[in-house]
Amino acid sequence: GLLVLMEGPDASGKGGAIKALVGHLDPRHFKVVSYAAPTRQEKQHHFLWRFYRELPGLGEMAVFDRSWYGRVLVERVEGYADRTEWKRAYKAIVDFEESLCLESIILVKFWMHVSDEEQLKRFEGRAADPLKRWKLTDEDWRNREKNRIYEEAAEEMFSRTTHRLSPWEVIGADQKRYARIAVLETVIRRVEEGM
Repeated sequence: GLLVLMEGPDASGKGGAIKALVGHLDPRHFKVVSYAAPTRQEKQHHFLWRFYRELPGLGEMAVFDRSWYGRVLVERVEGYADRTEWKRAYKAIVDFEESLCLESIILVKFWMHVSDEEQLKRFEGRAADPLKRWKLTDEDWRNREKNRIYEEAAEEMFSRTTHRLSPWEVIGADQKRYARIAVLETVIRRVEEGM
């Protein structure tokens, strides 16, 4: 199976990259799953529990729009997970990913990186477009003020969770077309390596 994880700041082009990746595929052979804050039921389980159900089987493909990395990003920064919980998560994540990869999943992890200036331009574009306004929330503006803190969390995440079977792929996403092509080329390369 192929599992692609998309992470990155708000308006970094995760959705557009996902669309480029699966837009021409037969929808019977892939699924795209978006993850937001865990539900009450999900909080009663181990933080990885809610992701198990959506993992791709043999010959299948899944794309996760955000993932278990929420534990060491948003949950860390916003204080939803205490220090002990998010520190412990690095090892749990790497062990989990290594077991998936050894069981025949090709795991490709993307971080879509966008500059503050480009992110602001995209936010303002969304605010001005009635068809895209729904994508922009007060929370997005609040998160923007924490960009440096999120970057710090991301740096630690890269260093603690890159492993031989699944390194992080950091994509410069200020230019949408470049970023989408880079994502496509990377997935193709990683599938070829995985076969």
